[in-house]
Amino acid sequence: MSGTSELLLGDLGERGIQEHVLRPRYGRTEGFGDDSALLGEVAARSELVATTDSCPTPVVNILAEPDLFHAGWLLATINLSDLAAAGATPLGLVVNYTLPKTTTVAQFERLLDGVDACCREHRTKVAGGDIRDGATMQLTATAIGRCVPGSRLRRSGAKEGDRLLLVGSPGYLWAAALVKTGRASVPRRVEDELWDRACRPKAQLKAGQVLAARSFARAAMDVSDGLFATVRTLCEANALGAEISEEFDLADGVAQVAAQCDLRPFELAQTWGDWGLVVVTRAEDVELAIKTLDEEGVPAQEIGTLTAGPELTLGAARWEGIAQERFSPSSWHGGEPATLVEAVLGRR
Repeated sequence: MSGTSELLLGDLGERGIQEHVLRPRYGRTEGFGDDSALLGEVAARSELVATTDSCPTPVVNILAEPDLFHAGWLLATINLSDLAAAGATPLGLVVNYTLPKTTTVAQFERLLDGVDACCREHRTKVAGGDIRDGATMQLTATAIGRCVPGSRLRRSGAKEGDRLLLVGSPGYLWAAALVKTGRASVPRRVEDELWDRACRPKAQLKAGQVLAARSFARAAMDVSDGLFATVRTLCEANALGAEISEEFDLADGVAQVAAQCDLRPFELAQTWGDWGLVVVTRAEDVELAIKTLDEEGVPAQEIGTLTAGPELTLGAARWEGIAQERFSPSSWHGGEPATLVEAVLGRR
C-alpha cells in the first residue's frame, strides 16, 4: 500500500481497488474474488438467520473530526446487534459500499479498519461484498448467523406479567455528546472512557446467545431507535402494554454527566446509540438471568412489567418517549453539534 494512500479511488478504478486495497486485506478469505461469499459449513441442526441494515452518519463524526473508522465500526455493530436480538452466533458479514470517486485510499482503509476491528471484537469476519462509485457515500451490510433450532429469539412470545430487562450500559453516546458540547465537564480519564464507548458501541451477542441457550428469554429486540420505540414495538408485537420504572442504573461516568446536567438517569437511559437489548423474561427468571449475564461481564437491569392493556406508562403517567423513527420528523439525519443534545434529550 506504500505510496497509494493519497490516491483517489477514482485513480485506481475497480480492478486497482481489488488488487491494491482489498486483496492484501481479504485475499486469504476462502472464496475471495468469487461471485458468492463462503461462510463455512453449517451443522445440520442449525437455523440460519440474516439481517441487513445501512449506516447513518455517526454522531461522533459530527461531534468531532470525521473518521470513517467510526462509520465502519457502526455499520458492523448495527447488523451484528440484530443477530444478538435473535440469540444468534455470527457467521460473517457481507458488505456493500457506494463511495465517491474522490474518496482517498487512506479514507477507504479507515472505513475497512473500522468494519474489521468490530468484526474481530465479536469473533466474526467480512466474508465478501461489493463496491461501486456514486455521488454520495452509502454503507450497507448483511450479517448472517446461526441459531440452535428452537432457540431463536423473536419479538413475539411475551405474556402478561413478564418482566423487561435492559441488557447493556445505556447513555454513553449522549453523555459523551454532553461533554463534547461543553454541557458537562468530567476528569480526562472519564471523558476518554465515554468517548471510546461512544465510538465503539458493542453488540450484545454474548448476552443474546446465553439468554437463548438457557431459555431465559421469551422475546427480545435491540435498542436501535431508543428505549421507547423498542418497548412500544415489543408491546405491539405481543398485544400488550408495559409499566416502566423511573429508576435506572447508569455506569459511573454516565451518572456523573447526568448529575451535572440535572438529568434523571432515565433521561439518558432512554436514548439511542448504545446498542443494548430489551429482553422479555419470566418473573421467576429475572434474578437468575441478571446473575448469569453478570457472570459473563454483561450488565443488565429490570426496567418494567408487561401488562394486559395497550398503554405504556412511566411511573404513574403515560409514557410519551423519544424515538429515532425513520420516515418521521424524528428520523436521524445528523445536524449541527449545538442542537444535537437538545433534539435528542428534549432539553431547552
